Amino acid sequence: MTTQTSISAVALVVRDYDEALSYFTDVFRFEVVEDRALTPEKRWLVVAPTGSSGARLLLAKASTPEQLAHIGDQTGGRVFLFLETDDFWETHAHLKSHGVRFTEEPRHEPYGTVVVFLDLYGNKWDLIGRKEP
Repeated sequence: MTTQTSISAVALVVRDYDEALSYFTDVFRFEVVEDRALTPEKRWLVVAPTGSSGARLLLAKASTPEQLAHIGDQTGGRVFLFLETDDFWETHAHLKSHGVRFTEEPRHEPYGTVVVFLDLYGNKWDLIGRKEP
């Protein structure tokens, strides 16, 4: 018997829980998967694209100066997260209408249409619309 594993969540260090929650639910149209207090200062706050069965984002509030210093640059300037959509142009227009900054114009790659954008904190994301096989 083979043991099955998966990546269930990726921690994204944020400045403030409510600020991040509002951004990811309003701008990215994510849904709240779980939101519960662990201590008076700490929450277990998980969001994900609506209906997604893939990895989720754990919005983790920075609690030390070192963590604060890494908000927006968790990967040293590389694209950090990849958001796939079945309607690239609709998603692109929605993000743009909500003030999301794109670092380039959309481009066509062998796997589909892609563009790099920045989230609320400056983390780099790829928006990907895969080509139909």
